[in-house]
Amino acid sequence: MNLAFLALTVLGILISVTYLALPWLLSLRGVQMYRRGPLGTALVFESPDEDGTTVRLLNVDGTFQSASYVSDELWSELVCVYHREMVRVINAMGDAHEVLVIGGGGYSLPKYLVTHTKYMRVTVVEIDPGMTKIAREQFFLDRAEQQAGERLALVHADGWEWLRNSGRRFDVIVNDAFMGNKPLGRLSTEEGAELVAEHLSDKGVYLANVRCPLEGQRSRPLQDVTIAFGRHLARVWTLPERPETPREPGNNVLVASNRPLSLEA
Repeated sequence: MNLAFLALTVLGILISVTYLALPWLLSLRGVQMYRRGPLGTALVFESPDEDGTTVRLLNVDGTFQSASYVSDELWSELVCVYHREMVRVINAMGDAHEVLVIGGGGYSLPKYLVTHTKYMRVTVVEIDPGMTKIAREQFFLDRAEQQAGERLALVHADGWEWLRNSGRRFDVIVNDAFMGNKPLGRLSTEEGAELVAEHLSDKGVYLANVRCPLEGQRSRPLQDVTIAFGRHLARVWTLPERPETPREPGNNVLVASNRPLSLEA
């Protein structure tokens, strides 16, 4: 038998065994692994935050996509700064009832909205049913569904296509869908801005998570989406996550609306 062929065969066997054993190996370190076919691999694990509070994290293909506290007192509270900024805007509106969230992930923001109000109805469009399964098992989505009942509606579809085919208008549209270094997708384009504007109520607000620096060449996604939405909505501004370090990537909140808000920069 050819030695090169034998070596490749042995290497292939070792790789296969390692791949099959990887979930078990990771579980020994407190990491749960979810294989999601063509949509990649998700890892769920826990870590203390700055004050020692335990946080459960969701990492998809090397990108952190969600976080949740795990205690009974904090399970529905928000860990991420940019989600808290979004809630500040929504609260400042004072009249938001119909909310659309594009991109479920760990469902942190929808979970907060439906458990901290009794009147808000939230529709979430998540492209991956496997992600929703993880959120129910690991991020308390099941508990939020039980509390919210019909006020929380989950849809598995591409967010762009679903919105384009929807006849509904919303008081708030949140774009929290991103893949690594490609934030917002088609909703960052001129066509996307027009689509969002068409589906906002008269005093509606659009919120988007734009992960990039505030300055420098890599800030282009934020510049592009600001220009696009500025052509269709009267007011567009940014709530930065890290204003003190403008050249480092951050989860910046783009706000676009035709209404004035007290938080406007």
